[in-house]
Amino acid sequence: MQTEQNTQKIIVIPGDGIGPEVTEEAVLTLQALGAGLEFTFLDRINADRYLRDGVALTDGELEEVRTAGTVLFGAVGDPRVTNPDYARGVLLRLRTDLDLYVNYRPAVLLDERLSPLRDESRRGIDCVVVRENTEGLYTGVGGSLRTGTPDEVTVDQETNTHLGVSRIVEYAYGVARRSVCMVDKSNAVRFGGQLWQRVWRETRDRHPELDSSHLYVDVAAMKLVKDPASFDVIVTNNSYGDILSDLTAELAGGLGTAASANINPVTGMGLYEPVHGSAPDIVGKGLANPAGAVLSAALLLRDRGLKSEAEALERAVRRTVAERRCTPDLGGTLNTRQAGEAIRAALD
Repeated sequence: MQTEQNTQKIIVIPGDGIGPEVTEEAVLTLQALGAGLEFTFLDRINADRYLRDGVALTDGELEEVRTAGTVLFGAVGDPRVTNPDYARGVLLRLRTDLDLYVNYRPAVLLDERLSPLRDESRRGIDCVVVRENTEGLYTGVGGSLRTGTPDEVTVDQETNTHLGVSRIVEYAYGVARRSVCMVDKSNAVRFGGQLWQRVWRETRDRHPELDSSHLYVDVAAMKLVKDPASFDVIVTNNSYGDILSDLTAELAGGLGTAASANINPVTGMGLYEPVHGSAPDIVGKGLANPAGAVLSAALLLRDRGLKSEAEALERAVRRTVAERRCTPDLGGTLNTRQAGEAIRAALD
């Protein structure tokens, strides 16, 4: 487990696009809480350096992150970089090398007016997508033959291990309040599906106090739109979790408010980031919504044992959204800095 010193040291990687803009507001908000956190900025990890030097993330930077154990992350991605090795070399390397096997993405409706659903009785989404974060289709296993010809053949291999599946399903049951829905496509993806099905049934039987269900991913997507309030915890693989968590984010008000935590519950290490990405089309325009970054910081605080401070951040975001003291994507008129200042002014 982490030491007390590591618990208080936070590595900040602003990254690309709107990452620096929203991360700055999150850090200022954390500082306003006076929680005694120490920040170290690794703002050299970005697309500019990659384009200049071909370096995504150095071994030394990885060790600095490993020593601290906690990262507040902005975004990765730049339209000038067409090589996928850059994004994989930063975010996916941090996830895999630090074994951050849980991607925890909560979706809570902040205000009734933000829901795209017409039926008021079904709007109250309050669920978590627990996504396996180190396996699946994102491992990069595969290859191509006769590239660039009419006979080109490409293969991307989905990888599932008993360790990976069992620990993510067990984690999902550990954080559930009332129910767990395991999502797969075992009727079409035969071998990985069999592993997920077997592990889920074994874990379900150890947790009779919780309601358990299974849905194929296409049916899960339909049910999320039809009745999102019926879900508590969804557990699924890397690619399905990536897709479904964007859907739940939109049902809760949009990607601008979506937070996530990449964590290893055993070591205590964690990387916390808004879901929205680098959004290069709005960089420098003051349109970036800092709520997702601030709510990601709240997840960081909660995992570091600072529950009351985390709840204060969450209340402040909810209050500013309700009062329309927010960015235009949520119906307000404030720019990024003003929205951050409004959140800090709303702190208890």
